[in-house]
Amino acid sequence: MKTVIRNIFTGLILISLLSLPIVAQDAPPPTSAPDLKEEALPATAETEAPEMTEEAEKAIERGLKFLISSQNKDGSWSSKDLEKGEAAGYAIGGTSLGLMAFMVEGHFPGFGKYGKALERAKDYLLKRSEDSPTGAMGVKMYEIGLYTIAMSELWGMTSDSEDNKKIQVALERVVEIILRSQSPLGGWRYAPRPDAGQDTSVTAMVFVSLASAREAGVLVPAETIERLTGYLRDQAFDERRGGFGYQGKGYTIACTAGGVYAAQLAGNRDAEWVSAALNSLENDPKMFSRKDNGHFYYSHYYAMQAMVQAGEERYAKWYPKIRDSLISLQKPNGSWQEKDKDYPHKTPMAIIILGTPNRYIPVYQR
Repeated sequence: MKTVIRNIFTGLILISLLSLPIVAQDAPPPTSAPDLKEEALPATAETEAPEMTEEAEKAIERGLKFLISSQNKDGSWSSKDLEKGEAAGYAIGGTSLGLMAFMVEGHFPGFGKYGKALERAKDYLLKRSEDSPTGAMGVKMYEIGLYTIAMSELWGMTSDSEDNKKIQVALERVVEIILRSQSPLGGWRYAPRPDAGQDTSVTAMVFVSLASAREAGVLVPAETIERLTGYLRDQAFDERRGGFGYQGKGYTIACTAGGVYAAQLAGNRDAEWVSAALNSLENDPKMFSRKDNGHFYYSHYYAMQAMVQAGEERYAKWYPKIRDSLISLQKPNGSWQEKDKDYPHKTPMAIIILGTPNRYIPVYQR
């Protein structure tokens, strides 16, 4: 069944797979989801990209089965702290990532063996959006960013045309919140306000979500992109180490991975400061150590896509390392959760990383 569903959506998504860096748009946002037509991919890579292995496919399938078994009755995914309130359980971020974990394998709401479960997840997010007076949801801007990516990638890919209209409205509302929340220096912080400050971790997540929305046809002004580039280059990049700091110049693995990916999507792939940050990731001995890389799944979620953006040669060297590492870290129950009340991001992020060769989700493509 997975092969059938994958074949259906491959033809729909092929035209979006070579995502351009996010640039200014002169046209207004569309009034309906964009049409996706089949187009052959150009064979331009000199280095052959790694393909999905049988072991990786099995690991992904075990991970998806774990997500199905751990889905809440309301359709969400969250940590087990949800009994203390939705904020404690990070249900918006967990559900958004959960949907993307299935989409990276070609599974969408209303189709195939996971269709009903994904419908429930989609309905949960749409209801939360409809119930919000402003469209802002979740604990922090992290969750707003993840929700925006999920809505962008779902738009036009559901079985119900009415749902697509609801997704469009929800997506445009949340993008407006993000645009209004950018600080004068160009970044974002936890709260959806321009006076909240900025840090590289939140900024990366939020800007990746804008890139995804742009791929779906939503307007992202040139000024937003220019200010983001200015923040990363002038406020966060450290010339001595060749990476990005959390608040101000410096270096952390997670902020460098996220900063690189955001900078690439902003049109800075060939900039020397972006190349320097990529080199710092490739040469960091802690990068692939779960013990030494404290934000392992979060940092590799960005780093994997940064290597995709950097070209097939870098991607071909990077993916097998993280693939084998993730397969070795998977728990017997199919998850990557490390404690009973763990954050809900680790399992779906691991699946998204492992599923990179499938090239289904446009924002995760070059």
